Amino acid sequence: MGVLVLAGLLVLVIGGCVCVVWASRGGPRWVRGVAAVTLVVGELVRAFAKSNRRRSVQQSGGDGD
Repeated sequence: MGVLVLAGLLVLVIGGCVCVVWASRGGPRWVRGVAAVTLVVGELVRAFAKSNRRRSVQQSGGDGD
């Protein structure tokens, strides 16, 4: 079951990337919409990972050793 979920997520990610490239080349309106959603979700994931990393550094003391 977990493998199916991960495979579905991978298909969505690849499809989103394809739409971003297609939209940059002047694709139809729906492709530009999917590309915009893909870019927003990517920014949200990046911000979440950044805050998660910052939180883990603070919990470990942040001394770098």
